[in-house]
Amino acid sequence: MKIKPKLRFFFLCACFFLTVNSWAQFAFAKYSVMPENPRPGEPITIGVAAPAQTAILYRNGREISRSKFFIIPASEGKPGFHAAVITIPSTVAAGVVIIKLENEYGEYIEVPLTVASRQFDSEIIYLDPVLTDIRTDSSPQRNTESDRLWSVLTTNGNRIYHTGVFSPPVTSTRRTSFFGDRRVFQYSNGTSDTSIHAGVDYGVPTGTRVVSCGAGRVVIAASRIVTGNSVVIEHAPGIYSLYYHLDSIEVQEGEIVETGQLIGLSGATGLATGPHLHWEIRVSNENTDPDSFASRPIIDKDAIISRIFN
Repeated sequence: MKIKPKLRFFFLCACFFLTVNSWAQFAFAKYSVMPENPRPGEPITIGVAAPAQTAILYRNGREISRSKFFIIPASEGKPGFHAAVITIPSTVAAGVVIIKLENEYGEYIEVPLTVASRQFDSEIIYLDPVLTDIRTDSSPQRNTESDRLWSVLTTNGNRIYHTGVFSPPVTSTRRTSFFGDRRVFQYSNGTSDTSIHAGVDYGVPTGTRVVSCGAGRVVIAASRIVTGNSVVIEHAPGIYSLYYHLDSIEVQEGEIVETGQLIGLSGATGLATGPHLHWEIRVSNENTDPDSFASRPIIDKDAIISRIFN
């Protein structure tokens, strides 16, 4: 069916008006970004009063990280909003970064932030022949395990299980390694390799109770070559906690767990020089300092609402 010229004109005008109006609404939408001066390895929580789709982090014009927005629904008489969490990679130097907030139409808001400086510890880890073989394993099984973990950690679900503060996974405060440690692995054959520690290590005896740091869904509960008996829990879209080197696993994949629920007992399975728990947080697969969400909520609803609706 042909559209008459006059109707086509009004139709095009209406489309143009809606597009411009949509851009204007998003361009001037109120938003909240916390904290305003993050350090490398720390997460940033973003709230936007208008529908948003993606948060992209740039440094010197180059994209270094991105996360998807998800909806925080209205509840208890409080308005809903769109939220995203994005982490400053631990390798980023102090200075100005730009976060681009985009909606589904490609319209965006640019938010400049200043990353504070941060120093990380260094350590040398000496591996015996058995641990050297584990660290350098390139078997099909290890590749399959890595591919599966990558697939899980790069998946953004649509369920929100936990938005509050994370609780420590063990009662002990003794740590043997810290987030962001710059590591040198000294192999038994005289060669070496480097890496950055993605979580924190608690030096606890084998058999210590390990609990979930927050409510969520178990997405991996399996034995892996490098990380040993491992549990991965999804807490919100793109936000996961990981527990490695367990002596035993006490949950099953697909199980819904609550904060403080037993998920396993600590051990020394996989690439471990002694009994300990490796606890890790990933945000859109970016290594994130666990202490950040142990001291503040993932989504501080009241603080965000006060900033973008008042």
